[in-house]
Amino acid sequence: MRVGFYAPLKPPDHPVPSGDRLVARLLIQALEMAGLEVAVMSRCRSRDGLGDPARQARLARLGHRQVDRILDRAAPPDLWFTYHLYHKAPDLIGPAVAARLGIPYVVAEASSAPKQAAGPWAAGHAAVAAALGRAAAVIGLNPADAPCVLPLLADPARYHALRPFLDLAPFDAAREQRLLTRASLAAQHCLDPDRPWLIAVAMMRPGDKLASYRLLGAALSRIQDRPWQLLVVGDGEARAEVEAALAPVARRVAWLGAMPPCRISATLAAADCLVWPALREAWGMALLEAEAAGLPVVAGRVGGVPSIVVEDETGLLAAEGDEVALAGAVARLLDDPDLRRVMGRNARAHAAAHHGLPTAARRLDAILRGLP
Repeated sequence: MRVGFYAPLKPPDHPVPSGDRLVARLLIQALEMAGLEVAVMSRCRSRDGLGDPARQARLARLGHRQVDRILDRAAPPDLWFTYHLYHKAPDLIGPAVAARLGIPYVVAEASSAPKQAAGPWAAGHAAVAAALGRAAAVIGLNPADAPCVLPLLADPARYHALRPFLDLAPFDAAREQRLLTRASLAAQHCLDPDRPWLIAVAMMRPGDKLASYRLLGAALSRIQDRPWQLLVVGDGEARAEVEAALAPVARRVAWLGAMPPCRISATLAAADCLVWPALREAWGMALLEAEAAGLPVVAGRVGGVPSIVVEDETGLLAAEGDEVALAGAVARLLDDPDLRRVMGRNARAHAAAHHGLPTAARRLDAILRGLP
């Protein structure tokens, strides 16, 4: 089966790393592991972040032209697979191609916000609703999306849950090299390897990411009576604002910058606990990566995060936006090294049991091959 893959928010080969790009690549990897041939159909981005009707109209015209180009290809797909659509980045290509070719249209990770039915993104909201209404299958990675997505489907049975997943092999290898990596990082960044290392992995951009960094700084400033150091992995246009957010604890922060995936897995495995408020995040790939590396996680109880972090088993969750609760959760793990180790082992076991690439490949294969 030839699968036509499309990610309207960000193509899988986009030069800027992000969770969206990583999930797109992992989906392709899982589909190929299932024995399916995958071809990226378009790299056209449909996102309008400003709510500009004129821009949305231009994007719609561009999508229409893309449809004609795809239909002119010599080897059309047998199935269309769109990853991640929402009102700011609707699929303006896939539904039309699938209808013209008479092939199944499948969506992975869709969300719908009824409050967007009117307003600057009304057209995108309507496009998402129309796409979901004709989808042969909708694959949900975030349980929090289901209540608004299910009413839009032609049949609720077309909704299929899929746990977020990773290729665990790099994290297993990183865990084997933990002590060497820790010693190297300690030497490079003047860190004390005998003190607990907290770590945050996130892009630095305005909006929710910056808000999370600000909440992180506020929470950590409350527990300066305890020994800890913070490793920050990431970079971006809001770097100066992030530095300001962490200024109260600046002497304890090591800025590691943006990293390729292989270095992120190694750095995570060298740390002791991942901390991230996850404000308004769907579920947070960095949280799953940390668990795969054998780290307990402290995060906000937001969206699909509880589907990744099993509270009191693989980590601790705080109410969204509650800096006092977040600080208390971090302090609890800092004060109890045995609990950190137990939760870290639980996290790795949980990732292996429920979030591995082969498990996802089998699930996707069953869903797609079961389509009429």
